[in-house]
This record gives sequence, C-alpha cells and structure tokens, in this order.
Amino acid sequence: MSTGEDPEPTEEELRAAYEAQVKKIRVEHVVLENVVTLANLGMRRTGLAPGTEDERDAEQVRLAIESIRALLPIVEQAVPQQAGPIRDALSQLQLAFVRIGGQAAPQEAPPESAASPRPDEPGPAQRTGRLWVPGQ
Repeated sequence: MSTGEDPEPTEEELRAAYEAQVKKIRVEHVVLENVVTLANLGMRRTGLAPGTEDERDAEQVRLAIESIRALLPIVEQAVPQQAGPIRDALSQLQLAFVRIGGQAAPQEAPPESAASPRPDEPGPAQRTGRLWVPGQ
C-alpha cells in the first residue's frame, strides 16, 4: 500500500536540478535582485515603517544608498528598463535617510581642475552651453 509520499531525491538528482537552474540565471538578474534587496532593507533600516522603529540604523541606510549608487551604472547598462524604478527607489531611500537625521558621508575634495569657479566666472554647465540662464 502506497503512502502517497514521493521518495526523497538523490544527491545526484538534486545536483542536476541545481545545475539546470544555474544555467538559466543571468548575472544582470542577480545584480537587479541585489539592488532591490538593498533598497528594501535600507528602507526597513530607516525605522519609518510601523513596527520597524527599533530597527533604525542610519549607518546601514547610508551603506545601502552607497551600494545602490555603485551598482546603478551596471543596472542602467544591463537592464535599462529597470533603471528608472531603481532611481526612484534610491531617491525615496535618500529622502528617508535625511528624515531620520542621516548625514552624508564625507567626500574627497575635488581635484584642483574640478574646483568651484570663482563667483565672477561661469560654471561648467554655462561654459559648455548646457545651461540656459535667463537674460544671457
């Protein structure tokens, strides 16, 4: 009499099934999944959602933001149709970071050639003609 239970797969069958799944995975999908996970986890670490107040960790939020920023160019190249939603999620995370009092990480000083222009000089956007300034 059968119990209706399937026999456990062998180690070889499990390995073959795993290999079949790995063959289907694309790197850009893994990158995208990681970015989405970072955005979700970062938002949770803001502690702004009900029930997550005790999880607030501004440093974790900052790390999530910096990680998404680092991966965004890859997303834009590999899965451009997802870049807009990722940028939106990053913006929301950055706003939440500010709401919880997070401070931006100090950045290196720009090289001399990239230093801010003097007040009497046009900025780089004006010099290249990419910025429209009324009356000019």
